[in-house]
Amino acid sequence: MTRLTKKHRVLVAGCGGMSHIWVDYALSRSDTEIVGLVDLSLEAADALASRKGLSCPRFTDLREAILQADATLVFDVTIPASHYVIGKTAMEMGCHVFAEKPLAENLAQCLDLLELSRKSGKIHAVMQNRRFDPNIRALRRLVGGGTIGRPGFIGADFFIGPHFGGFRDAMDSPLLLDMAIHTFDQARYILGADPVSVYCHEFNPPGSWYAGNAMAVCIFEMSDGSVFNYRGSWCAEGASTSWESSWRITGEFGTALWDGQGEPYAEIVAEGGSADRFIRETKRVAAVPVNMALTGHQACLANMFDALETGARPETDCSDNIHSIAMVLGAVESARSGNKVHFAKFMRNGWA
Repeated sequence: MTRLTKKHRVLVAGCGGMSHIWVDYALSRSDTEIVGLVDLSLEAADALASRKGLSCPRFTDLREAILQADATLVFDVTIPASHYVIGKTAMEMGCHVFAEKPLAENLAQCLDLLELSRKSGKIHAVMQNRRFDPNIRALRRLVGGGTIGRPGFIGADFFIGPHFGGFRDAMDSPLLLDMAIHTFDQARYILGADPVSVYCHEFNPPGSWYAGNAMAVCIFEMSDGSVFNYRGSWCAEGASTSWESSWRITGEFGTALWDGQGEPYAEIVAEGGSADRFIRETKRVAAVPVNMALTGHQACLANMFDALETGARPETDCSDNIHSIAMVLGAVESARSGNKVHFAKFMRNGWA
């Protein structure tokens, strides 16, 4: 096979609806070539090729595709149950991997992919598009810059009622396993901290259309000494929060707020004259805006590609994302056992 001149030779594994934004981004780069489409259904691969004007070959087997297409990079846009096999096969065959969340379905698989990435030197990065937002970046700077002092508490409310139909309706823990990782990853990003322990109670409230538990309340102890409280529902009709959740972070000197859509801000104790008041006077501090040329999926993908150029690890590399998926799996374990889960022990047990 004649090798093309493009620097990044991409195989797209998984040709469903989610693949479109990945393909569009790859096509926007002058240094990137899509050299093959992989799907168990050749009809799905053909449909994607037709829609995007691609003339590359189509495959049903990833290993064969990597060999024949001389790929250097795999986009894993398959279902979660396939992420481990796709990531493992791709890295073992010398390809970098950019994947949709989650990293894998269980902790042992996640840790195995992390170890394989370290040993092979290949990047395995996970799509966490919700941290690539100018408002959450401004919130992180507001909190990290000391405006409210040292954080002691961070709370996120996620209340939305989407009627997806399909596999989510039949999952055991649809909120925790399919959606909560976004909010958990956001909390880690805002604080710059990792989880120490979690206690979680999940349940299925009246009116739910899910077979499994569609609500959860989690209490995480974080490595910076703060407590993260997550309250979530995927069957909440009316008065929805944003998909980015609604946030409150309290610190030594005040509180930072973000509704997940508008600009974040803080209210901090005003200087002078109110020390003896029952409720102290406060002043509002606006977050400094952050300008971003790209946001969401495109910004996350750009960060991944930048890592290929610089040799640095991307922001959502598996070595970082392991802590976000561990929060999900630890919360599920806590809910099932009724006990607090300590992540140091939980991670060690994951190697078993």
